Amino acid sequence: TCGSDKSLKLWNPHKGTALRTYQGHGYEVLDAAGSFDNSQLCSCGADKTVALWDVATGQVVRKYRGHAGKVNCVQFNEEATIIVSGSIDSTIRCWDCRSRRPDPVQVLDEAKDGVSSVKVSDHEILSGSVDGRVRRYDLRAGQLYSDYIGSPITSVCFSKDGQCTLAASLDSTLRLLDKETGELLGDTAYRLDCVLSEQDTHVGCASEDGNVYFWDLVEGSLALSLAVGRSVVQSLSFHPTLPCLLAATEGHIQLWREETFQPEGDA
Repeated sequence: TCGSDKSLKLWNPHKGTALRTYQGHGYEVLDAAGSFDNSQLCSCGADKTVALWDVATGQVVRKYRGHAGKVNCVQFNEEATIIVSGSIDSTIRCWDCRSRRPDPVQVLDEAKDGVSSVKVSDHEILSGSVDGRVRRYDLRAGQLYSDYIGSPITSVCFSKDGQCTLAASLDSTLRLLDKETGELLGDTAYRLDCVLSEQDTHVGCASEDGNVYFWDLVEGSLALSLAVGRSVVQSLSFHPTLPCLLAATEGHIQLWREETFQPEGDA
């Protein structure tokens, strides 16, 4: 997790215990992500920097400077060799984790307003911007695909099968788009952050009313509503393979899971 206290915290979600605190940002930390092998973290913040962390030691391995405004979102690529960051300065920057070079290896500056969300697949970068567009960069083909939504985008993600993209926007709508054609496959009422369940069967949406709503992906009908709190639900994260959901609200993290769920090991 990350927050306005300028730090990151690593938790055991099943026990609710804090394992380590990471300090090194000058202002609030706005996003964080883990590498595929859990050995590194990347983070970004209102101090305009992107940081690479060693999970075990808690130390900053490297700091990347170059954005002209606060950095809203970060993601590793699949091999954790590149960090992709999106900023209020309307750019996406790609940073090489393995070299000492201070400048980004690539700058994507097609957005006309701040970049609010980025996701990375094995060969694509998906981004959402306040300019109302969802952009998908195919790095293999060197192609840019852009879908105009019209309302500021708050969150984007790929479906697990890689065939669709999900975009949430400020017009209280969640849109499922065919990745290749841009065709609108379905839309539902939504609020802020959005996630797909571990089997691509349901869409989870964070709301300003303190609830998390789950919609059936095929039918577009409301399947479940979780009363998380009384204030804005700021962030959601679904476990990649298990029916577990993390929700952030009012300075707390909540773990939701099926009643029959049994964590592995000593968790």
